Amino acid sequence: MRNALKIPFILLLLQAPITQQLYAQNPFWEKVKKQPATLGVENGSTSFSLAKLNISILNSSQTAAALKLKDDQQFDYTPDELLTKRDRDQFYHLGDITLALRPVDGTSWTAYSSATVRKPVVPLKTSGKTLAAADITASLGDVPLQVMRYWEEKDGNLCLRFVLKNNSKKSYEIGGLGIPMIFNNNMDWKNLDSAHADNVFFDPYIGKDAGYLQVNRLHGKGPSLLVVPQKNAGFEAYTPLNSDPTPRSITFEGFHEWTIHSKAYAENEWKGVEQWNEASSIVLKAGESKSYALRFVLAPSIKQIEEELVRQERPVAVGAPGYLVPLDNPAKLFLKYGKKVKDMEVYPAGALTLENLPQTAGKWRSYLVKGNTWGRARLKITYDDGLVQTIQYKIIKPEQEVVKDLGHFLTTSQWYENPNDPFGRSPSVITYDYETKTPVTQHRNAWFAGLSDEAGAASWLAAIMKQLLQPNVEEINKLKRFANETLFGRIQHKDGENKYAVVKSLFYYEPDSFPKGTYSDSINYKTWAAWPKKEADNIGRSYNYPHVAAAHWVLYRLARNYKQLVTEENWQTYLDRAFQTTVAMVEKAPHYAQFGQMEGSIFLLILLDLKKEGRTEAAQKLEVLMKERALHWKTLNYPFGSEMPWDSTGQEEVYVWSKYFGFDEKAEVTLNAILAYMPTVPHWGYNGSARRYWDFVYGGKLARIERQIHHYGSALNAIPVLADYREHPDDFYLLRIGHAGMMGALANVTQDGFAPGAFHSYPSTLANDGISGDYGSGFYGYAVNSGTYIINHPEFGWLAFSGKLSENKGKINVAITTAAKARVFLAAEKLWLTMDAGEITALTYDPKSKEIELSLQTLNPTFTPKLLLQVAENSGYRLKEFEKDQQGRYVIPNTTPSIKLVKDEE
Repeated sequence: MRNALKIPFILLLLQAPITQQLYAQNPFWEKVKKQPATLGVENGSTSFSLAKLNISILNSSQTAAALKLKDDQQFDYTPDELLTKRDRDQFYHLGDITLALRPVDGTSWTAYSSATVRKPVVPLKTSGKTLAAADITASLGDVPLQVMRYWEEKDGNLCLRFVLKNNSKKSYEIGGLGIPMIFNNNMDWKNLDSAHADNVFFDPYIGKDAGYLQVNRLHGKGPSLLVVPQKNAGFEAYTPLNSDPTPRSITFEGFHEWTIHSKAYAENEWKGVEQWNEASSIVLKAGESKSYALRFVLAPSIKQIEEELVRQERPVAVGAPGYLVPLDNPAKLFLKYGKKVKDMEVYPAGALTLENLPQTAGKWRSYLVKGNTWGRARLKITYDDGLVQTIQYKIIKPEQEVVKDLGHFLTTSQWYENPNDPFGRSPSVITYDYETKTPVTQHRNAWFAGLSDEAGAASWLAAIMKQLLQPNVEEINKLKRFANETLFGRIQHKDGENKYAVVKSLFYYEPDSFPKGTYSDSINYKTWAAWPKKEADNIGRSYNYPHVAAAHWVLYRLARNYKQLVTEENWQTYLDRAFQTTVAMVEKAPHYAQFGQMEGSIFLLILLDLKKEGRTEAAQKLEVLMKERALHWKTLNYPFGSEMPWDSTGQEEVYVWSKYFGFDEKAEVTLNAILAYMPTVPHWGYNGSARRYWDFVYGGKLARIERQIHHYGSALNAIPVLADYREHPDDFYLLRIGHAGMMGALANVTQDGFAPGAFHSYPSTLANDGISGDYGSGFYGYAVNSGTYIINHPEFGWLAFSGKLSENKGKINVAITTAAKARVFLAAEKLWLTMDAGEITALTYDPKSKEIELSLQTLNPTFTPKLLLQVAENSGYRLKEFEKDQQGRYVIPNTTPSIKLVKDEE
């Protein structure tokens, strides 16, 4: 499971359509052609019509040949275009099974799979609701059990059932049992239009008997296919099917299986790794049999998944705000199921405390969930009917402490000071290896050690963005040195014909240019990624520019809004550098600038500040450049291209510019696409986690194609999601995934403040990656987008996301708990409050009078003589006793303990 994938450098240089041609010419499939076909596709299939789905089952293997929506016969949930390529041994199909068995007196497990060496199945007699049935024992080799498979219809839905029968005289322990989930997530040979028409993403809720798999089309519209337990099929683990030969790549994440029993794997491949759920097994005595079944149902839309689960009489859990619980801020949990809760168990013991709250009007059980111990925690719920549901929580430090620890770690452990550095990287915040506790000053991938590209720039970007939330004098003094000595003039050209252009890396590999011993003998530099100086100096990668623009913009904000924090240049200079960097991206890196950029929303923030500052000429130029890009996106059905064939990073910028220029239809297309790959499930790792599965190859220490948990895409995609929520404050779904994605930037930060690129989802690992990687891009998302959201939900009542809410004499009181305490959204009034300097420590709201009171403070009056509050103009609220500055912000003396907002009469 730990095999690393090598992906040619050329993939980084080519446009997506050409990249797809490379895959079409993949010699792997030519080799596969030479193998005998064993699936029996040539023998035809039999089709069955259900209430909402049509399924075709191959006559020879009785595996699924097609699974289609009844009202859309062009779309297939299965990888239909690969059926005649993948009809050989070892390729998994929907309808296969995997097992791991041992005699009860044995010690070692033996693995079996119906895909390894296929043999003709023995059809069984069908009747009633059975569509097709077969004895598939022969395809499992010398398996000591009899295995029968049934495709059935139940209440109009499709069911897949396996019966395991022990006809021997021995008792056998089943320590591994999985059902491969083979849906069409393979985007090889596709352009973006065909991928959005043909392909799906699927996300797991690994919640035992309450678990499910949601399968969504890439465009995010239409129904969502749900796979749920029908009988004895608890979702215990989500196991990658790495033995399937289909090449994994940036266009194919790989297949997974729904694992029901995992004890065999926990004792071997996963040994020593804390799993999401306890590993189970069962003993099948001589003569005994046991059935395992899954059901396939359709939810009307992604946002209606939970409603459909309730209709299907499945347990549903809703966490508010989610399943990432700061130590200072309890969460709420709402459960809906037709049976009573018999028992609740927390692992590790004492990690969580649950307090019963009153049941809601709609009979949702309610609980207050308090985190007690930092780290992962599992809540196991047993219902009266024996059904077991698990919910995965992560307890973190208070948001302010996480960010404070992060800033400290970045500017101490990751601070690189070496005046003799031959590559000119000192001083800086540099990539860090947490496993060896050392900075990464050399690497076979040049950008890791080169302070640019995502995995090189991310650490200093995070350190600078942290100052937007919590300005710290000591940290800022270091970062000013970095900005003046290393960033502007080395990473970014500060003069000449390429002024403001950004290079790909300061580190490069040219051993003939340096004394012997400069490069480590223990590193393999014979790779495409060990860039020579010419490649490192390349200024054509647009994705490097937003990092630099964001750094200049933060310095502008610090110089503009605080006193004596940044005085080396005036604020106008920093704003101009941010503007010029944006222009340089379009002019000097035009090819990739046609795509949406990660952190591309920084360009809109720069434009808005240019306008507020009266920099009309610069603002007009920037607006023209950005509108040209947005008009190009407007012509595309799915404008989410990048240097990769499919990506989840461009959506952020495409959305913000589409909204800014009034291209609302394109903004909606963008948001729907985000919904397809950013789920809400009762699991801190997958809740709000935007899909990314190849950046461990380009920015990780353990390099492999693998679904990444809270990669930087989570917090970046939260920017458009929460922006859209603020326009539609009744859309609870958007708030849930947006806030969870935003908090994903804090989810993996260690207790001492180290931030990895992402968390490994493979059950063989389930741990942070060992290197800082491209984390900082996600932290940018938290820095510019984090806020407290206060809502009155029609079922769950008053709730605060990133705030501690209480009710007193009809008034709503919320203590603000974000890192900056600088942004609050009151949904009832559609009121968005932002502080550019100072903190909002609490908000009190009277729903009857509409009066709002804010408690204010500043942590350092020396640097913050005035508090600066922006009140959204469309809310109708204003401050009577304070004047506004040029930027439209209320200027409030720093000694003011509280203020009252009044609403104009309508």
